[in-house]
Amino acid sequence: MHHRKLLAFSAILAAVVTEGASGVDYSTAEVFRELRAQALQLKANDAGLKGSTFGLLMETGYPEAVVTLVALSDGTASLYFSNGGGIIGAGQHERPATAARSLVAFAAHNLGHLSKATDFPLPRPSHTRFYALTETGVLTAEVVETDLGENRHVLSPLFHAAHALIAEMREIEERRK
Repeated sequence: MHHRKLLAFSAILAAVVTEGASGVDYSTAEVFRELRAQALQLKANDAGLKGSTFGLLMETGYPEAVVTLVALSDGTASLYFSNGGGIIGAGQHERPATAARSLVAFAAHNLGHLSKATDFPLPRPSHTRFYALTETGVLTAEVVETDLGENRHVLSPLFHAAHALIAEMREIEERRK
């Protein structure tokens, strides 16, 4: 049941991020590129973050766009769409902040399944890429999204924890309407 909800949410996100887009070009909005670069270059000491693992980005590639989730150890939670827009500041609310902190702590227990990032590509369509922000550098892994969603990969629990954060963020957004 939970898996069907995740796939349905993925379809909703795909519809949201592809409105008006044509083709597979991953053209990205400037604000997306800037926010993504800031997150990937973040240093714990500079940002006042605690923990040897202090952040996680989860990026999912759809045919026309990418969705990036950012969670930090201080409870910061944001969702960026590569064609612009997103949810910023959800971590100001208790439930998303708690989910963001939990996700980062959980990511710290999965570092053995990630490798050192030497560059920071966007995920391919139908793939999810994780970037763990650690005090020794950024670690990464890219996996087919359906393998994660259907619990066929060791990082599936991390994927599901990230989607739990996204659900908390969506709930906050729905209440604002």
